[in-house]
Amino acid sequence: MTELTISIRRARSEDAAALSDVFDTAWREAYQGIVPAVALERMIGRRGPRWWLATVGRGRPLVVLDVGEHVAGYVSYGRCRDRSLPADGEIDELYLAPEYQGLGFGRRLFQAVRNDLEDRGAKRTAIWCLSDNERGCDFYGRMGGKMIAETTERFSGVALAKRCFLFR
Repeated sequence: MTELTISIRRARSEDAAALSDVFDTAWREAYQGIVPAVALERMIGRRGPRWWLATVGRGRPLVVLDVGEHVAGYVSYGRCRDRSLPADGEIDELYLAPEYQGLGFGRRLFQAVRNDLEDRGAKRTAIWCLSDNERGCDFYGRMGGKMIAETTERFSGVALAKRCFLFR
């Protein structure tokens, strides 16, 4: 009998290429048609294995979803960087490769990170999501997030609305 191991663990330097692949496929799936094509390609191009190698060693928590020794997703998080928000913790990014979406892995990753943040004393967690990323906004709403702020972010000169969700 074959056994498939699924785990959530800290990212390691040898995950850099896999993290780059997840970022590439997840961003194309989430933002194609939302973020201008030039900006999307530029962002994906900057987030290659070298960038991820530096990020793994940077110190801000980064965990991966490991499915059968294959990186299927990741979450970057830590203390909230925006002092204007009523949050202690922040999830910077939560992405799954498209073939792993809709299977409950996002929920597991999200809850594991929320638990870790609470263990670190962060009782309120914020996360930003582009408003046109309906799937992302719906996910954070289903997870119990309340929208507390809106702003815009510019991509290649195009202002895109984004929402901040707060979790208590």
